[in-house]
Amino acid sequence: MPTCIAPTCIALIVAGGSGQRFGAERPKQYLDLAGKPVLRRTVEAFLRHPQVTGVQVVIDPIWREAYDAAVAGLGLPAPVAGGPSRQESVRNGLESLAADGAPDLVLIHDAARPLIDEATIGAVIAALDDRPGAIAAVPVADTLKRGANGSIGETVDRDGLWRAQTPQGFRFSDILEAHRAAAGLSLTDDAAVAERAGLAVALVPSKEDNFKVTTPDDLARATRAIISSLWDVRTGSGFDVHRFTDGDFVTLCGLQVPHSHGLEGHSDADVGLHALTDAILGALAAGDIGSHFPPTDPRWRGADSAKFLRHAADLVAERGGVIAHADVTIICERPKVGPHRAAMAERIAQILGIEVGRVSVKATTTEQLGFTGRREGIAAQAVATIRLPG
Repeated sequence: MPTCIAPTCIALIVAGGSGQRFGAERPKQYLDLAGKPVLRRTVEAFLRHPQVTGVQVVIDPIWREAYDAAVAGLGLPAPVAGGPSRQESVRNGLESLAADGAPDLVLIHDAARPLIDEATIGAVIAALDDRPGAIAAVPVADTLKRGANGSIGETVDRDGLWRAQTPQGFRFSDILEAHRAAAGLSLTDDAAVAERAGLAVALVPSKEDNFKVTTPDDLARATRAIISSLWDVRTGSGFDVHRFTDGDFVTLCGLQVPHSHGLEGHSDADVGLHALTDAILGALAAGDIGSHFPPTDPRWRGADSAKFLRHAADLVAERGGVIAHADVTIICERPKVGPHRAAMAERIAQILGIEVGRVSVKATTTEQLGFTGRREGIAAQAVATIRLPG
């Protein structure tokens, strides 16, 4: 039996569910989890694994726009349209893989299990050396009771009982044939499909963190698990100044604010976003905004400073970290910032991909002292807190 050597091991991520039990406006796989969509975290876990040579996602096509946003930049093939049930969605995915050149092995995984770890993925793959199937699972530790009319009917012997998780791995040709034979049935997972076909399926010990996000409490639990692993907490500061020039608006924290003057600068002269970009870069010890976007480069003439801030946020994400908090203070006599603070905070949160409750925008004056007091320009200072893996 061949082991998983490129290019013969594909992870099939099932993301076609509607997430009705969660109760959100969109399926749970597209919700934010510590700065990234749940689906993106799941996909990235498999893309990072050295034995997984490709990822194929199965989705409900009505959520194609949300899917595209969730996996932007990951280089995935076009998603496969799922069916009315999980079983049919998996079969659609398998048929698509067969049409594109069948892999030796396939790992079928729920999109809503974003905390899958590298060791468990590897253990499932390794188990396929001598079995046609293998699933991640956790031994049952709690005492089990069978209920009857609201009371205990009996105590169930937990010896030998396991809670099935994913990934569930199989030799591709075996599970494709099994799914074709089970078409029209309602089996609870792919291991059940394999069992029906008489395939031996190994149990691979997994971890409690590999749970399925089904409710808001589950999402909160997953967020806590991710944040607790990011114990390298860093803080950076930034400061920026731009002088007034001719114009009828200034750009502050991503918004155009009407004013009697504009701000002079190579880009859009957004002092708020410039200061915050420098604060995030400082927390990363990654230089300053000028080293990433030199003012001598004509590409950045008149550029939207949101590009600079997004770049800094992407650097945090590439390190596996999250932005925990952003605090910006605008220093000027005019224009008045107060009426725009909420919108500014929302714009910064949108650029960074974080909750607006993690963004603060404030304003102050220098009591008519100094260049800002003389209304010669605007200054901004910012502080950013990030969390990185230790």
